[in-house]
Amino acid sequence: MILGPVLLFALLGSAGAVSAAACILLLPDRWIERLVPRLVSYAIGTLLGASLLRMLPHALTHLEGRKAMLALLGGLLGFFLLESVLLFRHCHEPHCPVHSGSGVLILIGDAFHNFIDGLVIAGAFLASPPVGALTGFAVIAHEIPQEIGDFGILLGSGFGRKKAFGLNLLSSLTTLVGAVGGYFILGRLQPLVPYILCVSAASFLYVALADLIPGRRHKKNAGEMLLELALVLLGLLTIAGLTGGHR
Repeated sequence: MILGPVLLFALLGSAGAVSAAACILLLPDRWIERLVPRLVSYAIGTLLGASLLRMLPHALTHLEGRKAMLALLGGLLGFFLLESVLLFRHCHEPHCPVHSGSGVLILIGDAFHNFIDGLVIAGAFLASPPVGALTGFAVIAHEIPQEIGDFGILLGSGFGRKKAFGLNLLSSLTTLVGAVGGYFILGRLQPLVPYILCVSAASFLYVALADLIPGRRHKKNAGEMLLELALVLLGLLTIAGLTGGHR
């Protein structure tokens, strides 16, 4: 029975990430400014590792390469359209210029994004429990800096700390809705699971390549570049080591 682990990782990736972000925001501002970019760099590694080292290879054991790549391409194009139509892209800094301080819009976008995360977790667990576990970990890793950015937008929009926390927590619970719905629907459509895994990998790649990495392209000295590279590699190594030799 894998429903329990699906719900656990969905809960950790939603309420757990919101709570962790709220705790980080209690730190002094200078600490937050140094910590958040480090978390983002680590999240880049976990997302790339989960998609390229585990999710896609597992899908390719059940699909021929052309079909898997078409599903991946379709997923990437689909998330591009979502970002164009909806507020799919998220901030990962406390003071974010992308969303122009719109608290309501960020809550809508966050709820939708979290719903997709829930589907991703459920699909990964249905494909393979080890793949599901590392996918859940990658979701948690990238949700924490994202929620810090969301908090910054809500506070900048005039929400108090308690209200911002409550609204963020409420929008995060759509992860559970996506996880439960994905578990029961995809569980009855097992032949579709490898395709869902490819689309899930596309969502991770899109967030990492279109959202997180461009935000790290500001000028930095050699020491900062090496630190960021080390953190990305640490994220990759975490995913590679989490499931050991499991396939």
